[in-house]
Amino acid sequence: MALPAEQSELPAMEIGFQGETLLIDPRGCLYWPREGMLIVSDLHLEKGSSFAAKRGNFMPPYDTHATLERLALCVTDWQPKTILSLGDSFHDNDASLRLPQSCRLALRQLMEGREWIWVCGNHDPEPPENLGGTFCTEMMLGPLNFLHEPQAQFRYGEIAGHLHPAAKIRRRGKAVRRRCMVGDGRRLIMPAFGAFTGGLNVKDAAFDNLFESTELQSWLLGQNAVYQISGSQLVP
Repeated sequence: MALPAEQSELPAMEIGFQGETLLIDPRGCLYWPREGMLIVSDLHLEKGSSFAAKRGNFMPPYDTHATLERLALCVTDWQPKTILSLGDSFHDNDASLRLPQSCRLALRQLMEGREWIWVCGNHDPEPPENLGGTFCTEMMLGPLNFLHEPQAQFRYGEIAGHLHPAAKIRRRGKAVRRRCMVGDGRRLIMPAFGAFTGGLNVKDAAFDNLFESTELQSWLLGQNAVYQISGSQLVP
């Protein structure tokens, strides 16, 4: 699978977080300009083949291709020095072994000339096989702490994934639901980047006690823009 040559013109939204400037890309990634770092979460590569292997449910085998193609566009646009994948990069521990050769080559192209960091997740607690990069359980850099699953004990500067946040609002009698990033100025939870991933409403009980409700903000990912919506405007 060749990496796309064209560049996207999608705008990003700038936010401040723990004294740092971060850019939210509407495709679902986060860019940290000071570090030249592109951050993604929950790629869930080879989820389709996992369903086929473990449950006997055939799924079209294109989810990994679609995810890597979108990631390649983000890399082309941002030209990061480092790519950080915040866990559940693979849908199970054997998924890296099932990667089609075209996807394996595409990943190596993305990794070439830059640092790649895999954070372990609950789906992929072990390093991927024969792909390179650095593997860790969490990473602290400056005021930010990157890990897969948000911790019950609150920590300032935490950026996590795992919950696949989505937000729902109502406008003029119509409901709109989108993947989103959600935070309160002290913690951020990133959306799932993978093409074959669902979303969990941020009003779900799984998000209880993770944020200060009066400070809650969500950033909904539209097709061509990011929309900031306060927590008070969200509905179940």
